[in-house]
Amino acid sequence: MTDPHTPLSPQPAPHAAPADQRSAFIRLAVIVAAGVLASIVTGVGKTVAVVFALILMIMLHEAGHFLMAKAAGMKVTEFFVGFGQRLWSVRKGETEYGIKAIPAGGYVKIVGMSTLEEVADEDEPRTYRQQGYWRRLSVAVAGSTVHFILAFLLLWTLFSVAGRPDYDHPLPVVDSITSFTTGPSPAQQAGFKVGDRILAVDGTPLANWDDLPTYIQARPETPIEFDVQRAGRRITLTATPVDLAKVKVDGAPRVSKPTGFVGIGPKIPVQKDGVFAGVKDAGTGLWKFTTATVGAIGHIFSPKGVSGYVSQLSGRAPAGDKGNGGGDNRFISPVGFVRIAGQAADSGLRDVLILLAGINVFVGVFNMIPLLPFDGGHVAIATYEAIRSRKGRRYFVDGRKAMAAAYPVVVLLILIAATSLYIDLVRPLANPFR
Repeated sequence: MTDPHTPLSPQPAPHAAPADQRSAFIRLAVIVAAGVLASIVTGVGKTVAVVFALILMIMLHEAGHFLMAKAAGMKVTEFFVGFGQRLWSVRKGETEYGIKAIPAGGYVKIVGMSTLEEVADEDEPRTYRQQGYWRRLSVAVAGSTVHFILAFLLLWTLFSVAGRPDYDHPLPVVDSITSFTTGPSPAQQAGFKVGDRILAVDGTPLANWDDLPTYIQARPETPIEFDVQRAGRRITLTATPVDLAKVKVDGAPRVSKPTGFVGIGPKIPVQKDGVFAGVKDAGTGLWKFTTATVGAIGHIFSPKGVSGYVSQLSGRAPAGDKGNGGGDNRFISPVGFVRIAGQAADSGLRDVLILLAGINVFVGVFNMIPLLPFDGGHVAIATYEAIRSRKGRRYFVDGRKAMAAAYPVVVLLILIAATSLYIDLVRPLANPFR
């Protein structure tokens, strides 16, 4: 997701008449409304909501560039979400706002982004290229800054509002029951139900859940009596654990020695931070996300990472197989994102927040790669120009050389887009939220 602030930017099209604008807006509104209604009817409304959240992120990214450019006095002629065919637009003052057909990014058109762009004499003082270093820098980093701010807010919401699972202190309450493909599990045969609170096991009071797995594993094929509380009543259930050394259970580890298994899972309590504790934890989480993202991007473009990616394309390494260069060694296409968005939506709000925070951090970091057409390329150019400039003599990077350097990167991005789509179609990632 990049901003075509370079000479690669599309040229403004003739502006539509007000009547055509209204017609286009009505058509777009009808299409969006129909899409939302269809998503609700077909049961994918949550997935569509996550996708819309991504589109909103794109809009906010571009809004960051737009607001900083306006604050610096630059002339902004276009603010569009999407690429390709113009679906709808409206002009307010000197800026045209609109939506295009392919929601795979967006752009803000600021006049005079390079020395190649011809600008009217009266607009030259308001071009990007004529501004001081710090103003150009503020515009270039604004998009990624917005992503880091969004990631921080999402993590704060996770820690302080939605809460995070406290896996270290599981409650002695049944929250999940395993179902075997070959028949009922011991938990189902015993009559366990979600919500049962286990009070005692074989007559011994159960203080916490952590004592239960070891007890069950040590008693394969031996009946165990569970005293449980259900709807205010105390009842006794008898379950006979299967032996995992003899029976294969999906999701359970393969073992070589006798190990008991009943098929009940604990309720995980949710821990919520206070407002200020959430700020601290969100900052820590943002730092961990950022360092992990930098490492992952470095791995992708390392010799080992490239080799692993080629292996995935050729089918020698399955997608998600970290031991063979998979897993971390791939990009996600829009098709893959929609699939993962649906999986996160089905998993719950917390996983949606984690997914969106991770995407924001990734885009924020990736967009700062110091090459055009990324925003980091504009940071690099502005910095290089500042270093080469002397008092009273401003240095400008040759626009032709900048374009020549940008084209290979664009080709690489197209290649990444095509190959990631192929991998997502033929070898999709396993559900990361299970």
